[in-house]
Amino acid sequence: MAAKLPRPHDELADAIGHRFASDTFLKRALTHSSFVDPKTSNRPQNFERLEFVGDRVLGLVIAELLYETFPGSDEGGLATRYNMLVRKETCARVAGDIALGSYLLLSAGEAEAGGRHKKAILGNACESLIAAIYMDGGLEAARTFIVKHWASYLEQVANPPQDAKTALQEWAQSKGLPPPCYNVENKEGPDHAPRFTIRVSVEGFDPEQADGGSKRSAEQTAATQVLVREGVWQNE
Repeated sequence: MAAKLPRPHDELADAIGHRFASDTFLKRALTHSSFVDPKTSNRPQNFERLEFVGDRVLGLVIAELLYETFPGSDEGGLATRYNMLVRKETCARVAGDIALGSYLLLSAGEAEAGGRHKKAILGNACESLIAAIYMDGGLEAARTFIVKHWASYLEQVANPPQDAKTALQEWAQSKGLPPPCYNVENKEGPDHAPRFTIRVSVEGFDPEQADGGSKRSAEQTAATQVLVREGVWQNE
């Protein structure tokens, strides 16, 4: 017998504004890799594969929204806003807005360790939920969810912060350090849709790495992560 959700799925449907035709994708989207079904002692399928899909659906919808909302912005301005809106921290905040953590299937140990409030888990679960909505109701259903729940965050990037790479370089220089160093750690996917993993290093500080559909996008995200981690920029 499949495990039941910690809270009734009708409550979550009300929160996200989507009624699922089937619980299949929803339950999978809410299942963390730590969870073991107590009735079967088996590990059901978790949300990692859905997370992969949700990340792409979110990126597509956010890119479209930015293109429509800021017709006078150049590519750089759009990229900066995009990076702020699709990063895990923002996804985790959306998850918090709908109390997504209270619906997650976690192991007892992970739950006791505060897993329902961990930003990494919430960010991943939010992307997985987007994928579940997409799989169940199509792109328009996923778009409706994203438009609704990212609306306030879209307003926050109306005036985007300074370019992350420029800000990081200026921060390093203010400390008398050499410019940040960016390295391509990995490239995958077809030539028409590559995914880059970029690692940024600042002398004397732990490095960060990020993925993106272009080197520029990944570099901007990695630079943003350093700025947020070091308290130079406030987390959105």
